[in-house]
Amino acid sequence: MAKANNKTTENNDSVAAFVKKITDADRRKDCQAIIDIMEKQSGFPAKMWGSAIIGFGTYHYKYESGREGDAPLVGFSPRKTEFALYLSSEFDKRDELLKQFGKHKTAKACVYIKKLEDVNVDVLKKMISNSIKHTRAKYK
Repeated sequence: MAKANNKTTENNDSVAAFVKKITDADRRKDCQAIIDIMEKQSGFPAKMWGSAIIGFGTYHYKYESGREGDAPLVGFSPRKTEFALYLSSEFDKRDELLKQFGKHKTAKACVYIKKLEDVNVDVLKKMISNSIKHTRAKYK
């Protein structure tokens, strides 16, 4: 099967311009803080993926079905009422770290938070690092 035509691909749109569009000052501040944390933990600059995801680094995946594509190693999206953090669903100590993380909700590969002050930033840093290690090991 050929590479999928994913809607969400890395592009050259400005991360700064995207962040400036966030009207709530506290959410804009949290967004910039998350960018700083993810850049430092990943070692990669922030890049836009699609129109609303800020990603860091990239990896190529290929599923057993034959579907393949590229995705950010880690990323997030500042949605209207919460931040969606895109991390691996299987990283080392995930459940243990989530118990220490603070106020959040989870889905398969997303962790949702309302505000950065609701969570333990040191735990977030560990989750980002562990997620990157897992993804790199799985998709060499």
